[in-house]
Amino acid sequence: MKADHTRPLPPLIAVVGCDGSGKSTVTQELEAWLNSRQPTVTCHLGKQSGNIGRVIARLPLLGRRMDKSIHATARKAQGAGGPGFLAALVIYAFALRRARRFRRMMRLRHEGYAIIADRFPQIVVPGPMDGPGLAAARAGGLVGLMAASERRMFARMVSHAPDLVLRLNVSLEVAMARKPDHRVTSLARKIEDVPRLQFGGAPIVELDAHEPLAMVLARAKMAVNELLVTSRPVREAA
Repeated sequence: MKADHTRPLPPLIAVVGCDGSGKSTVTQELEAWLNSRQPTVTCHLGKQSGNIGRVIARLPLLGRRMDKSIHATARKAQGAGGPGFLAALVIYAFALRRARRFRRMMRLRHEGYAIIADRFPQIVVPGPMDGPGLAAARAGGLVGLMAASERRMFARMVSHAPDLVLRLNVSLEVAMARKPDHRVTSLARKIEDVPRLQFGGAPIVELDAHEPLAMVLARAKMAVNELLVTSRPVREAA
């Protein structure tokens, strides 16, 4: 289907937050609610490497050892020395996957669907909270080329700012209680990064994930409803 660049685009709403903050529940509830008003889909934009790591960790015999090795490699990749070739290749593959999902999301939006994005790419804070994974890579060589390509991918994605960001804030204690199979250090890093995230000047509504779900959803729906009532239609440049 050929995109109609003159047609107002439906809203693009991003739900962001650390694992255990309730993103999946909130996005599912918002999709069901908004879908009663206009066609709506949820698009997951995370790289999901953590899910893969947890599956590996549950494998018999070598699972835990392999998971520790992967985690150590990931931490080294974000350090001052940057990633080695194999680590960079894996990180780059996840970036390609994320970019493919993002393009699919934009196609759906052009087809007339309102979008609820579970997570959203950003370039302010490199690392696990949907930022570039190869930011610490040194220039030159194949790793440097992959890092440059990743920067271009992220630049294209973040040029499409969401109309509204719903940011779920949660404590480490609550996140660990909800996600006991996650690494404490990983959750702590994400919780520290969440308040620093910016999305191209998009308005951000802060939601307290410690409140009862009904209250969180009520605040989220109020923000979305205000967007639908007051915002001007967005038009994509030809």
